[in-house]
Amino acid sequence: MHGSTLIFILIGVLLYLMMGALVFNALEAPNEESHHDDLQATRKEFLGNYTCVDPEHLSNLIDVVAEAISVGVDPKSNTTFSTSWDLASAFFFCGTIVTTIGYGNISPKTTWGQLFCICYTLVGIPLFGFLLAAAGDHLGTSLRNAIAKVEALLWKWKVSPTIVRVITAVLSILLGCVLFIFVPILVFQRVEEWTWLQSAYFVVITLTTVGFGDYVAGDGDAGKHHWYKPLVWFWVLFGLAYFVSILSMIGNWILVLTKKTKAEATQTDRVLEGGGSDKGKDIVEKEKLHATPKDPVLSQPLYYLGENLAYIDESSDALSGKIHLDPLHLRRDQQKPKTPKTSPNEPENKAPNGDIRPKDPPTPML
Repeated sequence: MHGSTLIFILIGVLLYLMMGALVFNALEAPNEESHHDDLQATRKEFLGNYTCVDPEHLSNLIDVVAEAISVGVDPKSNTTFSTSWDLASAFFFCGTIVTTIGYGNISPKTTWGQLFCICYTLVGIPLFGFLLAAAGDHLGTSLRNAIAKVEALLWKWKVSPTIVRVITAVLSILLGCVLFIFVPILVFQRVEEWTWLQSAYFVVITLTTVGFGDYVAGDGDAGKHHWYKPLVWFWVLFGLAYFVSILSMIGNWILVLTKKTKAEATQTDRVLEGGGSDKGKDIVEKEKLHATPKDPVLSQPLYYLGENLAYIDESSDALSGKIHLDPLHLRRDQQKPKTPKTSPNEPENKAPNGDIRPKDPPTPML
């Protein structure tokens, strides 16, 4: 990547951050100021109604309540103690560590707890990375098998290859969105008694590993069921695997298009060097022949969905008659390498460089 391109992207990101800062400042600052004014008014009213309470003692009580909230104690609870570190909650907390979500609703406060959290994080994140890669691979395989059946049906109907790739790419994205976004939104809306917006907010913030912690599944009455939080964590696992697959798809698509753009630019330069004559075109044709892999398998993409999107772009260029790379999708009958016809009893004898050399003369009989 050129330095000018890096600077351009950096400026774009900084402008995006500044735009977000201005919007959040305009939306959230007035709401925060309103709550601050309500707190001061309530405190003044309380001291006016209960003159026997000293303002200093009230401040001490508020400090104790704020500290108790920071360690996870519910200030509205009675004398009965209920820990935030039961086995299900601790399991869910460990899950937020290895997934790098880190809600922050509970966190270790003791010295030994923080020290153990450091070691646990350094080991758990790479371990979860391997699990995420394996889950994404199996999820992608299952998704490809399902889409392959749809493709086979469309091929029977003699649908255009480009339309087939468009349909399968859209179906792949929609299927994942339904399973890991829309259905969980409805489930959390019903179980957690959130609004639709709050559920959607929690799902997106969780699956993008932002994890603010203002909304956490299981903090309410639903958290009393010990199976609920581990089940949420498994949803996080497969949801993250799906998001990784989508990001890989986009990255592979961009990679293919970038390589194609560079190839087109190189070929155009060769034509210009040849003065637009037949000599320049011959150079381009020779380079295309040398660049074409003899094995069709080598031209297969890294990821199925990205391959479909790249094929769509390639097909549009092919229709317009532009120079393009080899198609990423090859029909099965085209993938079979052509082999010279020889007698089954006389195998070919190939030299190390791939050339066919004549058979050795027969040994004379003594």
